[in-house]
Amino acid sequence: MVRGIRDRRKHYVTVIASHDEAGKVTPLVIVWEDGRRFRIDRVLDARPAASRRVGGQGMCYRVMIEGREKTLFFEGPAWFVEEIVPE
Repeated sequence: MVRGIRDRRKHYVTVIASHDEAGKVTPLVIVWEDGRRFRIDRVLDARPAASRRVGGQGMCYRVMIEGREKTLFFEGPAWFVEEIVPE
């Protein structure tokens, strides 16, 4: 257990994404349930993967948001992030 973190859980979010003619999906904005929007500055990597921390499998996107690297999962048809549950 990491100090200050009791657990992690799936936190489903709305994602605005672009879809090209070849079917490639690029996430652009994460929308939190309270309406806050986080623009994705850049996608660093996208590959099929499982979330080891909270379970689930699908596309894993490593993205940059406001200079910080984050992980976003697309577990069709839903998107989620690994939310930290504080101590």
